[in-house]
Amino acid sequence: MSHENLSHPLPSPKPLLIVLSGLSGGGKDTILTGLRQSGLPLEISVSVTTRARRPDEKDGVHYHFISNARFQELIDTNQLLEWATVYGNRYGVPREPVRQALQCGKDVIVKIDVQGTATIKKILPQAVFIFLATPHLEELEKRLKQRRTETPAELELRMKTAREELEKLSMFDYVVINQPGKVDHAIADITAIIAAEKCRVKPRELSI
Repeated sequence: MSHENLSHPLPSPKPLLIVLSGLSGGGKDTILTGLRQSGLPLEISVSVTTRARRPDEKDGVHYHFISNARFQELIDTNQLLEWATVYGNRYGVPREPVRQALQCGKDVIVKIDVQGTATIKKILPQAVFIFLATPHLEELEKRLKQRRTETPAELELRMKTAREELEKLSMFDYVVINQPGKVDHAIADITAIIAAEKCRVKPRELSI
């Protein structure tokens, strides 16, 4: 039997842009911390924001905390891949670090809200879109209350927004459920998604 077909070149894995989004309070930062510690060759993009830093956050790790004036400068000079105003604060993804990492062959993961995901989907449809969710909205409300960073009015707004965000689930490629006390399972799911994407017959082609 001839094995000539096996000599045909197989597609080589391409660097991925992974968009991690989902419900506020769903555990995205915890997931990213776990991915940082996993040893995966993964570049985690740090977004910029105009909101105040929370006591448990580190500048340059969770976000780059900048002024409104500096944020506007980044917009005006087209240095942001996408940006959005969320709960009265502005968030954005710096373009150049993402582009450089992809050019070096590294997979990049960015954490953005659902509104920002819609923007990325339009300009970079070949990215991998993952929605992180809690098992149910009651669990999300519990986590937000434990966080103690929102007023009752802000909490009510976040729950309303969460319901609206769940209606946009079809925009994503994958959904990962972050079960209470099982964050390692969610990290394993995301790791498995990355591995599966690397095995695609037709790799995703990105251009930033």
